[in-house]
Amino acid sequence: MRSAVISLTNPRQGAQHVMVVDDHPLFCEALAMTLTSALSVQTITTASCLADGLSKLRAGDTPDAVLLDLNLPDVAGLDGLIRLKAAAPGVPVIVVSSYQDSRIITSVMQAGAAGFIPKHSAREVFVQAFSRIWAGETFTPDSYVAPKARTEALRPDPAARLGDLTAQQARILDLVCEGKPNKQIAYELSIAETTVKAHITAILRKLGAQSRTQAVLVANKASFASILRQEPKGD
Repeated sequence: MRSAVISLTNPRQGAQHVMVVDDHPLFCEALAMTLTSALSVQTITTASCLADGLSKLRAGDTPDAVLLDLNLPDVAGLDGLIRLKAAAPGVPVIVVSSYQDSRIITSVMQAGAAGFIPKHSAREVFVQAFSRIWAGETFTPDSYVAPKARTEALRPDPAARLGDLTAQQARILDLVCEGKPNKQIAYELSIAETTVKAHITAILRKLGAQSRTQAVLVANKASFASILRQEPKGD
């Protein structure tokens, strides 16, 4: 599916421009209808892969919200969510996915998503989700079972630690995962190399890592296979 921009009229207060990152054309069409008819969204930008969405964001196409499918051809686990949040600081990223396991939803929310909407939810659910998110809340489906606070505290989740990173730290970790040295990171982000070093020190501290390699391993653990291998958490 090629990316496209669909412009419509009659916006209402709230999200007037939404980016949808999903590689299923029929779902994108159905979602566009829901967003325009039920939420009066004026502009919908679509991207069929993460790279396309990131390219648009970096080119200055900044939406009011991003709807992200977790199952994309160029995404592994929570990588897409983390990279979108880094590319568009302050823009709520809402995951719309067919994955509905509570452990995955927990990790998605810990990684900083504004909400999680099951992919084939009724339009009323999307309206409720956007209403809550625009009111400063988060949204999870009624079927979601949150983990016990005590159990969660005893078992720190990689996604939770990644969610503690600032937008700039997330950008730098993304480049570290690509194997780029500090000098190249400094050049790409137009900052001093000493600033990169300071950020990496803070990243290692937040992730509980002793080296860049360990930091990359923590990022890789935020994959669905790793999440689902965890013991189910109780009610």
